[in-house]
Amino acid sequence: MTETNDSADIPLAGTSTSLAAADTAEKVSSELYDLIGVKGKASETGPGVTECEDKDRDKYFQIFHPWSLVPASAADLSGVMERLKEELPKHGWKVVDYGPDTSKNKNVSLTADNDGKKHSVNIVHYAKENPPRLGLTVLSGCYQIPDGEEIQRF
Repeated sequence: MTETNDSADIPLAGTSTSLAAADTAEKVSSELYDLIGVKGKASETGPGVTECEDKDRDKYFQIFHPWSLVPASAADLSGVMERLKEELPKHGWKVVDYGPDTSKNKNVSLTADNDGKKHSVNIVHYAKENPPRLGLTVLSGCYQIPDGEEIQRF
């Protein structure tokens, strides 16, 4: 779901208003926070609405929810990516990409899809930043707006 911009690869997530779909994305983010199992400060960025490529922008949309987690202690992130790689599949996620990214810091990145939830997540461990943190982006499948409704963009 996240590896390509080809809309044929993006699953349909059903019919929803953009506000209800944003609530769902926040719930998925909350579940991921619980799975991470590291206490710290999560950013308070809200979800946003984007277009589904190659689909009618007045009828279809995706929700994205970027957020980050700064742990109480940098040591709390030690081994967290390896643990997530093992734990996510036990909760319906399929890890589709894992390993160092192409940045000079070679940040460890994990991408996973959840077909049941029609969401994908990309998690990056920024170990060499000050402070070290996890960056997450949750992305929904393509929703169709109900008849008579308009997509609210935020």
